[in-house]
Amino acid sequence: MTRSFTAKLGVYAGLASFGLLAALALGIPELVALAAPLALAAAFDLALTEQPRLGASFELERLTALEGERVGAVVRLTSPAPIERLELLIDAPPGLSIVDGDNPVALRLGPRDGRELARTIRCDRWGGYALGRLHLRATSRFGLVRHELELEPSVDLKVYPTADAVSRLVRPRETQVFSGNQVARQKGEGIEFADLRAFVPGDRIRRINWRASARRGELWVNELHAERNADVIVFLDSFTEARGGTSGTLDLAVRAAAVISDAYLREKDRVGLISFGGVLNWLLPGSGLTQLYRIVDSLLDTEIILNYAWKDIDVLPRRTLPPQALVLALTPFLDERSSTALLDLVGRGFDLAIVEISPLPFSGPGAGDDEQLAHRIWRLRRDALRGRFEHAGVPVAVWEDGAPISVPLEEVRAFRRFAARGRG
Repeated sequence: MTRSFTAKLGVYAGLASFGLLAALALGIPELVALAAPLALAAAFDLALTEQPRLGASFELERLTALEGERVGAVVRLTSPAPIERLELLIDAPPGLSIVDGDNPVALRLGPRDGRELARTIRCDRWGGYALGRLHLRATSRFGLVRHELELEPSVDLKVYPTADAVSRLVRPRETQVFSGNQVARQKGEGIEFADLRAFVPGDRIRRINWRASARRGELWVNELHAERNADVIVFLDSFTEARGGTSGTLDLAVRAAAVISDAYLREKDRVGLISFGGVLNWLLPGSGLTQLYRIVDSLLDTEIILNYAWKDIDVLPRRTLPPQALVLALTPFLDERSSTALLDLVGRGFDLAIVEISPLPFSGPGAGDDEQLAHRIWRLRRDALRGRFEHAGVPVAVWEDGAPISVPLEEVRAFRRFAARGRG
């Protein structure tokens, strides 16, 4: 976990050694008289200085947080012998920042004097982080000798993406056999009106439509749509991303996947996750709060991986998707393999809807004429690909950073509603 202290001579001791070597090489005795006091001081300081036996630990007040939240941290230091000057640096990984207190900080430890340093860590970006890497430097009494120690990370912190509210979701075309909040096409027990039919022996009295029966002179009953759950698969394209500054298309896709999964699970649906990239990972559909934690933990592990083991994959293996599932794809359309895989799902009869994470805010046209021409051609090819999906009956809604995720979901709902009217 830790590495032992490494003793190093200070600047003055280094100058003394250099002076003695220069005197011997050049044959100038005056340099010996100049460097000797420094060399004696360094030797005296090194002889009197013991190797520190420092104890250090790092703790967090909690191990999970949301983006933008702050987490308290405590560093505890103990030493059986006094340390005149101890420098401490807390190494925070990218995505986290220390917002209060000095870092690095210098302090003094007395004999058997324990110190606690409280710091606050701000979570700037979602992800899984290993914390607790500490850099320690103990300086001798005269400052000529220093000992250095590095403490390896010992605490894991999970930062979850923030979730936006989604008012309406994309309804699947087919439902499953278990009860839920989705209105099924099949008739059965439910609350949504489906049709009227003549009364037959065995029908429940409460289903009788008395107004229709009075007009027709015979008993008629209401038929209702059953309420069932659905299987929803979130398809996350992690082959390539466009990035600018601290944000990118993968950040938006992960945040959207977390929001969509949470919303469908609240509707009692079964939700699964497929991360389609350099490494193919999938999580089987499930329901409940436990499944939400599984999905979010899988999203935290999502990153761009250049893996040649899967360089030829352009379709999803069979049996990775349950039948009659709604596949909601989140993709920037930057890699041809993901587009091919989605077109393959259309050919296999899956209910597919696509939210395109627009890379345009992260990729400018450039300054030169050739760069601007290439950018226009690239945009035309993207429009052609989008039209190819729409011609196959697959809705494609473009989502840009700054807009709520409910905007592209509403576009998908509108496309499917008008497409259904056109088929009718």
